[in-house]
Amino acid sequence: MNKKIVSYLSVLLMTFAGAANAQKTKTPNTTNMKNNQVHFNYIKANGINVFYREAGPKDAPVILLLHGYPTSSFMYRNLIPLLSEKYHVIAPDLPGFGYTDMPAADKFSYTFENFTKTMQDFIDQLSLKRFAIYVFDYGAPTGFRLALANPEKITGIISQNGNAYDEGLSDGWNPIRKYWENPTKENREALHEVVTMKITRWQYEHGVADKTLIAPETYTLDQHFLDRPGAAEIQLDILRDYRTNVSLYPKFHEYFRQYKPKLLAVWGDKDPYFLPAGAQAYKKDIPDAKVVLYDTGHFALETHCEEIAAEIMAFMATLPK
Repeated sequence: MNKKIVSYLSVLLMTFAGAANAQKTKTPNTTNMKNNQVHFNYIKANGINVFYREAGPKDAPVILLLHGYPTSSFMYRNLIPLLSEKYHVIAPDLPGFGYTDMPAADKFSYTFENFTKTMQDFIDQLSLKRFAIYVFDYGAPTGFRLALANPEKITGIISQNGNAYDEGLSDGWNPIRKYWENPTKENREALHEVVTMKITRWQYEHGVADKTLIAPETYTLDQHFLDRPGAAEIQLDILRDYRTNVSLYPKFHEYFRQYKPKLLAVWGDKDPYFLPAGAQAYKKDIPDAKVVLYDTGHFALETHCEEIAAEIMAFMATLPK
């Protein structure tokens, strides 16, 4: 790795670790939270320390931001200040991601059912009664599972490249589907490239017209966490379990039809994994869903954060309190 990037990463990690560790032993204090001031907190949920970012007025409507692979709540670093002017924004790291604990695979089951159990305990610990969910990538099936269990809590859904339909899955899933159907050692080994820097960086840059908009700390920080001992195998376990989300698609659709939640889909239309057809498909079950496509890739916030924030602010203004 380039020495300049390594040096930059060291500074970045010390900055974030310092902020996180400073909060780790404290009870979160948000009584006097300033709108644009992001707080870095930990809370015990489902037996592990869950790291989360929080900003905005405590008495304002809540937006829960759920990240995806291979990132963490860090992906929302630019969005949170824009939304927290008017909303109470909370962005946790899933187990095994970012600054949330990464228990060994024999101590914690890395499944989407267990992600949801952890996030359920998280929202219960924070006493979140009503909130909108912003779902991205892995955050989508996690968020939709939460919605199935707590339909009365969900005020609205923002899906940013967060898929819930078969037509949204690209051919890029074929090697993973092969592993689902035949989980041999050979098929698992074939997926190891997914957790390499080459693919991590590619996920950020693919489909982006101006790659100078992609901050190097994004893929560099993600790769730092992927390179931890045991992390790669954990990620392959999660990839295998993703099949359970596809099996739940009909239940997600039933939830959409029954409760008709207001839904905004903001989508990078060059996403190599989740196709624009997945965004348009929401209209089958929620006819009033709004779909906005952007000329960018998987991580649309890296190139279109202000535009997406504006759509979210307008959308949030239409939701029930």
